[in-house]
Amino acid sequence: MSAEAGADRLQHSRAVLLGIDIGTSSSKGVLVDATGTIVARASRPHETSHPHPGWVEHDAESVWWADFLELTRELLPAAEGYELAGLGVSGIGPVLLPADGSGKPLRPAILYGVDTRATEEIDELTDELGAEEILRRGGSALSSQAVGPKIRWLAKNEPDVYRRTEMLLMCSSYLVHRLTGRYVLDHHSASQCDPIYDLRARDWSSEWAERVAPGLSLPDLAWPTEVVGRVGAEAAAETGLPEGLPVTAGTVDAWAEATSVGVRAPGDVMLMYGTTMFFVEVLDEVTPHPVLWGTAGAFPDTYTLAAGMATSGAVTAWLRELVDGDFAELIAEAGDVPAGSRGLLLLPYFAGERTPISDPSARGVFAGLTLEHGRAELYRAALEGISFGVRHNLEAMGQAGGSARRLVAVGGGTQGGLWTQIVSDITGKEQQIPAETVGAAYGNALLAGVGTGVAQDPDNWNPIVDVVRPNTENTERYDNYYRHYRDLYESTTRIAHFLAAEQHAADERN
Repeated sequence: MSAEAGADRLQHSRAVLLGIDIGTSSSKGVLVDATGTIVARASRPHETSHPHPGWVEHDAESVWWADFLELTRELLPAAEGYELAGLGVSGIGPVLLPADGSGKPLRPAILYGVDTRATEEIDELTDELGAEEILRRGGSALSSQAVGPKIRWLAKNEPDVYRRTEMLLMCSSYLVHRLTGRYVLDHHSASQCDPIYDLRARDWSSEWAERVAPGLSLPDLAWPTEVVGRVGAEAAAETGLPEGLPVTAGTVDAWAEATSVGVRAPGDVMLMYGTTMFFVEVLDEVTPHPVLWGTAGAFPDTYTLAAGMATSGAVTAWLRELVDGDFAELIAEAGDVPAGSRGLLLLPYFAGERTPISDPSARGVFAGLTLEHGRAELYRAALEGISFGVRHNLEAMGQAGGSARRLVAVGGGTQGGLWTQIVSDITGKEQQIPAETVGAAYGNALLAGVGTGVAQDPDNWNPIVDVVRPNTENTERYDNYYRHYRDLYESTTRIAHFLAAEQHAADERN
């Protein structure tokens, strides 16, 4: 080893990387050294706003930026004795945050697929541009996940805000702008701005952008690992970060989370257990599918196939609050209930559903309730219902060309063991559990480490430490339940849509 190489290795051994992620219901941050070892971690809960049925919003200043400041200030003291070498950020996405020319938000951010306000605009743009052509160019059909219909909704319903809009930001790009002054978006996030990004050209589709977002300037494009700027003097004073600190482009949280657990090779699938359930599978080539999302990957020249449920952990959190139960107690009680929850089925569509049914008017259903059922059966049925949704999505991804060669589980829902076991039992598939399941914040540190060249052996940062294997006896039992789960949605769709319309009407009257 040369003296120069040895000095460089010594310098990197003292380096730490900061990763910050803004999630749906909480934000997390980590300091990680060059080998992937976590030096410090922190988290902050926050509220999500639901001003109307189907609307889900965050205030960028009081949620995103406030959480970023608190997490950074808590973590920085742990960096003493190290060299802070890079910063990576991510956030919920895709989202729409209209901002003026200085980057000041003009309204709360409209969140990803859980916000279903733009249903009319989805239909309008699909009719205008053609469903097949949208799918061919962008890799995804228009749905509540797409940003384009929400831009049109904004122009139609809040024209004054639209007239003042000069920047279209997402969570990560908002943070990057606050820190560096750059107006830039990563390719993956841009690929979820359907229909204004051309997936194969890896660029904005200028013709369609002018039709969907007329008069608006679109951000520069970069890959999540690219250093796009450095912390400016004003941001340094406000955050305590060193001026000149390299900042990478960032991305949507689920893709940072997939990176955090080594989901990078074709056939690798991440199952993200969180407030919502999300799936990311790496592919050799984009595979457009009408009910899934074909997107750019987190690394240059990669593609991914993605799917997402509108609620998962949000349902169990709702139930815990409803029955006034402690998480550990409910997990233990539900673990004593046999597979099938003593004859209960749940449709987990409490906020509509994204993939694979793409139905914003779907609603939650408990079927089979009797006076003999208690909170233990209800909680297990909730875990099972969400897990049936996981199987439904994995089957759709297989039909789209995914192989699901390797499943890696990550997120808060992996704690306790019961939920992951139920998923393996229902799907019949093994799941690998990595050493660190802290999530997207860890992935951001890794992306920053790759972008700055600081990360040592990034492919082995987060080794697998456990494998969840299916119980074949339970799998056979769940096969029958799964068939009825699928039938239950078909049988109750008309009623659910009527009730959803009633809920919207009641809100308008109020």
